[in-house]
Formats: sequence, C-alpha cells, structure tokens
Amino acid sequence: MGDVSCSAMTAPYITTADTNPAASSARLQIGGDWTLAHYCALESLVKEQRQHLSASTAIDLSQLGALDTAGAALLVELLGSKRLAELVDNSVSKERRGLLLAVGTAMADKCEMPPARPVPIWREILGQIGESIDELWKQAVALIGFIGMTLGAMFAILLKPQRWRMTSLVAHLQQSGLNAVPIVALLTFLVGAVVAFLGATVLADFGASIYTVDLVAYSFLREFGVLLTAILMAGRTASAFTAQIGSMKANEEIDAIRTLGLNPLELLVLPRVFALLIALPILTFIAMISGLLGGAVVSALSLDISPAMYLAMLQEDIELRHFYVGLGKAPLFAFLIAVIGCLEGFKVTGSAQSVGERTTSSVVQSIFVVILLDALAALFLMEMGW
Repeated sequence: MGDVSCSAMTAPYITTADTNPAASSARLQIGGDWTLAHYCALESLVKEQRQHLSASTAIDLSQLGALDTAGAALLVELLGSKRLAELVDNSVSKERRGLLLAVGTAMADKCEMPPARPVPIWREILGQIGESIDELWKQAVALIGFIGMTLGAMFAILLKPQRWRMTSLVAHLQQSGLNAVPIVALLTFLVGAVVAFLGATVLADFGASIYTVDLVAYSFLREFGVLLTAILMAGRTASAFTAQIGSMKANEEIDAIRTLGLNPLELLVLPRVFALLIALPILTFIAMISGLLGGAVVSALSLDISPAMYLAMLQEDIELRHFYVGLGKAPLFAFLIAVIGCLEGFKVTGSAQSVGERTTSSVVQSIFVVILLDALAALFLMEMGW
C-alpha cells in the first residue's frame, strides 16, 4: 500500500529542536519519504531516537512525505500505536491517516499481548511425569488389546490344522530356539560358576560351604534359569521380530497381505508366538542344566565336592517343585516377549529411524515386563509357600 501523493524522492529525517529551553521541552520533527527504499536508514534512525524519546516530546508530522506500510510500521515502532493515533489529525492526509491507523491497530494487537510467563521448573517436571504416565497407559492399553487379538486368532486356528503355517513355524523355531542354544548355555554356565564362587566365599566364613550346592540349585531352578533366558530372548528375539515386521510395514508389504485377503496376525504373529512358546521352555531347561553344571565345576575345583556328591545333594535336598516353578514361568514370558516384539513392529511408521526406535522400545518393554512379572511371581509363590 503506497502513498497517493508522491513527488521526487526525499531522504527521510528526524530532527529535534528545543521549543522551550526553560521547561526542557523538545519537538521532534519527522519528514521525508518513509518508504521501503529507505528502510535500512530509517531503522537505524528509529533505534537511535527511541532511546531519547520521552512522553513530553512534541511530535510534528507535517513534513512527512511519501509513506508505505514499511514506513508506517517504523513510525508505530518509534511512537507507539496509541500515541500515533492521538497525533494523526488534519495535518496528515486522509490516505496517510488511514494507513497509519490500520498499521497501528494491527501492531497494537500484536505488541500488546502479555509476555509469556516463565514456567516454573516443578511444573515442567510434573508435566513430563504426566506425559510419561499417559504414554505408559496408552502402551498398556495397546498391549492388552493386541494380546486379546492374538489369543482370538490363536484359538480360531487351533482346531484347523490346514491353516497352520508349519514352514514359517519351523523357520522361526530354528532362528529363535536352536540358534540361541550356544549363547544361553554359555551365559548360564558362567553365571552358575559366579554364583558358586560367591556362595563359597560368603558361606566359608560360617563353615557352611557345603550349602553352595543348594544355593546354586535353588537360584537356577526357580529364578536364574528362566529369567536369564527370557532376558536373552527379549534382547535377541523380540528385537528381531520388531525389525522384521517393521521392515515389512515400512515397505508396505503388510498392506499387500491385507489386499490379498490374508490376516497379518495369522500369517506373521502366530508362527512367531508358537515358535517362542516351544523354544523358551526348552532353552530354560538347557539354562538350568548349564547353571547347575557351572556350579558343579566350581564346587569340584574350589570346594572338593565331587560330581557324584554334587548330584547326591541335589537329589536329597532339592524338591522337584522348584523345577516346576521355574519351568512354569517360561510359557508366560515367551508369549509376552513375542507379542511385544510383534506389536512394536506393527507400530513402525515407515522410516528407518522408526524401525530403530521401535526395536529399542520392544527390547526395553520386554525386559521390564519379564522382570516385573518374575518379581510378582516370586512374592506370590513365597506367600503361598511354594
């Protein structure tokens, strides 16, 4: 929006003159062309004069030349929208008066907004806690819903062998179970040896080193065997399930499966769930044997407990129910690990970053759920005397 009465280009200026030296009053005269062409020069003038401008300074706009919205905005910045509205009179043309009032009103609405108050740190902390709890609640609801869908699909095909995906089941069983045997056996063997070392060191002070056998047996049959195996499967298998399904989601292969009239749960989720339901109890049994074997090696080398004596103490002191307690947790852990891994894969949005984030989330959630349920089961079994 430009000025209608515009002659030759005139450099803008702002001059100050004392009108009454005794009263220390001054008059600010504004003249020249206040247009976009002189914006840089005007901006520096406005910044300089605004520091010395007071409420008692008289303003003279009679020498104002050409004017556009850029110049009007600088005038509003210099004088303020309220003061500029009071100064606009018959000395300014109708067109300039309308432009100045319009720009002043627009900038007043923007500038008179109250500044945002700083948020206290305690409110930010509480807000982050609330967001985390809300996100946790949404994840729990999604997990429960997905568990229900998986159980529904599982029961729907149990009595229909023609719908079983045996090839996929065997492939996942090899990947999740057979290929994990070496790492599970090695890890639990070493942990069993460490537990035996600790037991021998601590119990020796009380003359009860012989009970190291009971310590290793109780810990691995009830807790360490299934817990270490489940944590390994959470880091190894749940992440693989998430990455596989997430890559298919990113490549729109799951949409293609639905287009073909197939059920992604039946095709992708159930073979993985069944494979882990079979593999984890077997791996748990291997972990128990490996842990007991590690304890036997340390007992033979450090405590002079022969393998025959070690086995005899196991048969005499350790009841079979401890084995059942540890092995009974395996199917539950297997189901939850597989479901969480598959669910996080379906949450992938389509980018490589999303695949990485969901893979990390599946591992963290699986380990958290496994440890939480193991702790609750330990408390329950302790109260029941089992």
